[in-house]
Amino acid sequence: MTKGYLVLETGETFVGEWLGADIETEGEVIFNTSMTGYQEMLTDPSYRGQILTFTYPTIGSYGINEHDDQSNDIAVSAVIMNDVCDEPSHYQSTTTISEQLKKSNIPGLANIDTRSLVDMIKKYKTVKGTITKQEGYSNSKWKSTDSIELVSEVSVKVPEVYGNGDHHVVILDFGYKKSLLQALLKENCKVTIVPYNTSFEHIKSLLPDGILISNGPGNPEELHGVLSTIKELTQNYPTLGISLGHQLIALAYGAKTEKLSFGHRGNYPVKHMGSGKVYITSQNHGYAVMGNSIDSNEFQVLFRNVNDKSVEGMKHIHLPVQSVQFHPEAHPGPSDTEYIFADFVQQMISSGGKKYVEA
Repeated sequence: MTKGYLVLETGETFVGEWLGADIETEGEVIFNTSMTGYQEMLTDPSYRGQILTFTYPTIGSYGINEHDDQSNDIAVSAVIMNDVCDEPSHYQSTTTISEQLKKSNIPGLANIDTRSLVDMIKKYKTVKGTITKQEGYSNSKWKSTDSIELVSEVSVKVPEVYGNGDHHVVILDFGYKKSLLQALLKENCKVTIVPYNTSFEHIKSLLPDGILISNGPGNPEELHGVLSTIKELTQNYPTLGISLGHQLIALAYGAKTEKLSFGHRGNYPVKHMGSGKVYITSQNHGYAVMGNSIDSNEFQVLFRNVNDKSVEGMKHIHLPVQSVQFHPEAHPGPSDTEYIFADFVQQMISSGGKKYVEA
C-alpha cells in the first residue's frame, strides 16, 4: 500500500496507508466515538467539509450495503481509521469500504494511531488537516469554511415529494438524513423536502400541516439569511428542529450559539428536565445553543447533556415548537427518543391548521 500523511495545521504529522481516491484534501479533523454505523456516518451530510476519524479500532468488518446510506453519496471530505477490514462478513454487504471510497472519489488513511490523533484534537479543540502523499508537506494557506456553500452542496435543488400519508410535513433541507424522512413516513406523513432557502410564501403555498428544520453542516451563525423565514414558519405551523435545525430556531428567537471544544459525535446521555429520565442519544454536531442566551419567557430547556450540561433540546412555552440537538431517528440506534416524532404528529393533529401569530 502507498504511504500517506495527515498534516495538521498545528504542525503534527501522522503517517498511514493510503485508501480510496488519489487526491489531496483538507478540512476540519473531527472524531466519532460510535462503535457501529460507519456507513451512516460516511453518508451523513452534516459531515460535509470534514475529515472524519473513527475511534473504533476496526472499520469495514460488515462491509457496505445498499440500504444504510443517509444521502446519495459519501459526504465526508476524507476518513481516518486505525484498521480497515477489506474482507467483510455480512449477508447484505455488496462492497468494501475501500472500494466505496474509491468509487466516491474520497481519500482516506488507515493504520493511523487514532488514539494519539484524538488526544491531539482534544488538546487543540479545533484543528484543520490535510491528507497528502507528499512527505514533508506544509500548508501556509488554510482555507476558511463557508457554511452557506456547504449547505448549498447538500441541500436538495428542487422540491421532492414522498409518501401520501394523512399529515403533510415540509422539511426545510439543510442536509437532511434519509432516516428523518423514513421516520416521518413511518408516522403516516406525506413529506415534501424543499431547498434551505425556500421562501415562507412558497412553503405556505404547499399547505403543510407541520415543518421540520433539518440537520446539516457548518456554523449556524453564518446562516443568518434564513432566520426570518424560520421564525415565520414557527409562528404559523407546528415545528420540529433537529440538530442544526435546533440551533437555527434558537438563533431565530435571539439566542446565541457557541462552538464546542471538539463537538459531540457518537452516543451521549441526555436528561429530560421535566421527568429526570436519562436517554442515550446519537449526536453529530460541533456547535451548541448557549443556555444563558435563551429567553425563558419564550422557551424552556427540555433536555441537557449529562456530561457537560449543554442544551440538548427546548420547547416553546406558547407555540407548538420543539427542537432537539440529537437525532431521535438515529440509524443505527439508539432509538430511545424516537417518540419525539409521534409527539410532533400529535401536535399537527391538535393544531388543526390553526394560525398561531397573526400577520
